[in-house]
Amino acid sequence: MFTGLIEEVGQVQRVRREGVIAKLAIKGQQTTSSLVIGDSIAVDGSCLTVTMTAHALFEADLSGETLTRTTLGELQAGDPVNLERPCRPMDRLGGHFVTGHIDGVGTIREIRETGGMWWFSIAYPELLRPLLVEKGSVAVDGISLTVAGLNDRSFGVAIIPHTYHDTTLKRKQVGRRVNLEADLLGKYVVRYLEGLEPNTSKAALTESRLRDLGFA
Repeated sequence: MFTGLIEEVGQVQRVRREGVIAKLAIKGQQTTSSLVIGDSIAVDGSCLTVTMTAHALFEADLSGETLTRTTLGELQAGDPVNLERPCRPMDRLGGHFVTGHIDGVGTIREIRETGGMWWFSIAYPELLRPLLVEKGSVAVDGISLTVAGLNDRSFGVAIIPHTYHDTTLKRKQVGRRVNLEADLLGKYVVRYLEGLEPNTSKAALTESRLRDLGFA
């Protein structure tokens, strides 16, 4: 379990394909100092298992599922990545509960600076529509953010200077793909509503029920 508060930006050292999997090696500083084989670590929001450590370097295997459902298969040597170790029971939960299980990949449609902050507009896949709500939480490449604007095709997030400069967001450009994870509690709500009327489309059912409950 993670919080979406990025500890540092690491750098990809190599990506090596081996059949249907890939081995990803990343260099960091504070996040890698205490890692041991078998530990979990979030890389751009995707929870991976450490398979090798050496000095400030760690390696993780990317399964075919991970390569298909996230942007990690697009990484190349030299690319920056957001890193976060799992939270501990005594940690402050400053972000929101993030599992590291990516729900879909979005595409950055707009980046603009306004009043010392940055606005990112991100197109999301249709299957995420019932899971996004205005003022709700979303993880973008593992970063805990608040949905500040929402329509049927994209959502917007306002980025403060600290988040912009201390994550990979400052290196993003329009057209770049990003990993998206919707709020964990929202997934269970949607799943529950689906069980009430299984023959109704997920999007229509969720919106209808949320209206009945006064949330939409």
